[in-house]
Amino acid sequence: MEARLTGISRRETLKYLGYAGSPLPEDVLEQLSAGEREILQRAAPRVLWRLFDRGPAGELAGTGYTPAGDDIRDLLRDCDQVILMAATLGMETEALLRRTQASDMARAVILDAAASAAIENVCDNLCADLAEAFAPRCLTDRFSPGYGDMPVSQQAELFRLLDISRRIGISLSESGLMVPQKSVTALIGVSDRPQGRRSRGCEACAMSADCAYRKGGTSCGKT
Repeated sequence: MEARLTGISRRETLKYLGYAGSPLPEDVLEQLSAGEREILQRAAPRVLWRLFDRGPAGELAGTGYTPAGDDIRDLLRDCDQVILMAATLGMETEALLRRTQASDMARAVILDAAASAAIENVCDNLCADLAEAFAPRCLTDRFSPGYGDMPVSQQAELFRLLDISRRIGISLSESGLMVPQKSVTALIGVSDRPQGRRSRGCEACAMSADCAYRKGGTSCGKT
């Protein structure tokens, strides 16, 4: 299954910029368009996934790993299989962001927001491809370490089971930071019946206390 970056949603880019809804000047719109184009040109997305059977106690068969937290257990309660996935925009995008942060912070902020929107597009496309491949079975939302009460430390288990560093070039720090930063890992449940989209409040997120979106009176759209 190939990685697909099919576009960057302007709505997503503005969300990551903390856009409050006021009209944007023409020069800002031009900067947004330029930033989105540059990310599309530089990104080299890669994806990885693997399917596991889920045991009666919630463990992934043959792995010694049980996803931690009440929220992920609730998400997977009707699932007999679990997909682990990873996606990244690649190191060229990471290098672009770092160079720009050192030379032009205003432009760097726009590029960072566009890159965040781009990795969401890659993940959404992978999930759509998986849903088609697994039909008529049903997939849950994707759920990442750090969401709800699932510890960020769970990243290490996903890296181990998917061999992420070797296979698609993402490294993981002791604190759970991924490099390239525009990378995502997640779990997706597989079951025989559809699950409605979960109602997830900001209070359930591990980042709620320090979230820039909440401080600005908005949300990231994931809760």
